Amino acid sequence: MNFIIWIIAGIIAGWLAGLVVRGRGFGLIGDLIIGLIGGLVGGWLAGLVGLQATSIIGQILVAAFGGVVFVSAIRFLRRL
Repeated sequence: MNFIIWIIAGIIAGWLAGLVVRGRGFGLIGDLIIGLIGGLVGGWLAGLVGLQATSIIGQILVAAFGGVVFVSAIRFLRRL
């Protein structure tokens, strides 16, 4: 059951990251991938500053923040 919640949280986080960075989503699969990678990046960054998301809302916000960082990093690297 937790796996399904992680996938749903990843989709929502990816969609939020898509809205912030690009102005619209990346499609269902793109949102899922960005949300999952964003969850890893966001969790790592939150751990560096001593934060931990314990609720589903906190996990979505951390993953969305990580997704924004991930997409921004990719765009920066493409410009080089």
